[in-house]
Amino acid sequence: EFGDDMAYFEDTGNHDARTEGMSYGMMMCVQKGWKKEFDRLWKFAKTFMWMEDGENNGYFAWSVQTNGTKNSYGPAPDGEEYFAMALFFASNRWGDGEGIYNYSKEARAILHECIHKGENGTPGHPMWEPSNKMIKFVPNCDFTDPSYHLPHFYELFALWANEEDREFWREAAKVSRKYLQKACHPVTGLAPEYAHYDGRPYMRDNRERYYSDAYRVPANIGLDYAWFAADPWQCECAEKIQRFFCETVKGRADMVYELDGMIIEEKALHPVAIIATNAQASLAGSKEQFPGKYQRECMELFWNTPLRKGDRRYYDNCLYLFALLALSGNYRIWK
Repeated sequence: EFGDDMAYFEDTGNHDARTEGMSYGMMMCVQKGWKKEFDRLWKFAKTFMWMEDGENNGYFAWSVQTNGTKNSYGPAPDGEEYFAMALFFASNRWGDGEGIYNYSKEARAILHECIHKGENGTPGHPMWEPSNKMIKFVPNCDFTDPSYHLPHFYELFALWANEEDREFWREAAKVSRKYLQKACHPVTGLAPEYAHYDGRPYMRDNRERYYSDAYRVPANIGLDYAWFAADPWQCECAEKIQRFFCETVKGRADMVYELDGMIIEEKALHPVAIIATNAQASLAGSKEQFPGKYQRECMELFWNTPLRKGDRRYYDNCLYLFALLALSGNYRIWK
């Protein structure tokens, strides 16, 4: 908690509060029905992370100290998309309030900035590339992060965003589903941390590997299929990922990998996250044959894996809780 009416969600490995974690925390709260905690997180984000001037005005600083001091004046688009989705769900579950608690108004304002910033000669850059409707890694770059692509969110933005932007979000959902087919390896199903708009891995700083950010891709594929079942390819990809971990690297499923499956002799920084997201990928699969061999193995491993302890628990346990919510049917669309 922070003061009488705010709270932050700490990245325990880096000892800061990030838009990733704050927006994740808000999504967890709205799914669980914790309105007081949701409002506390949101007020902290609006008070200390939201930027009112400069070229990034209307965005949120991606990292602040736990006392609210900004570590950076740059945003990270995955935070904005999770903020917007959590706020829409809060509006639909609890109703809109006044000021910053007019949840749907706040969500629409975030999404407006995300796709219109920089238009008509105004400063700044949009978070989605206008020419291809793909989310960027950061606004002023020309590449993306496959784990940022959330077509299941964009389908809902197409219902609830400003009316003039709804077609954009409908197209963005289609684009992101097609994009993931290009970014994920055709044999292993693994995605890189960062990638170009044509799906080629971003070959700098080892970001072409299956590493921390990329673990979210199978989870996203699973949830998108559970909510919309719009792309049969997702079932194929989920099975490839699960086969890779259950067979190809069995016994060494906590390492760093090249996309073709070659093992890098380095331990994964977030091994529990791998287990959790592999299990969540089970949501992309045939209902007639559920659970299949790999689905059962991944879910049983997840069920028998405890929450992570220690300094690096933040990211692993966020993905753990999302997987638990999703697999239990409690990560739902609030209409």
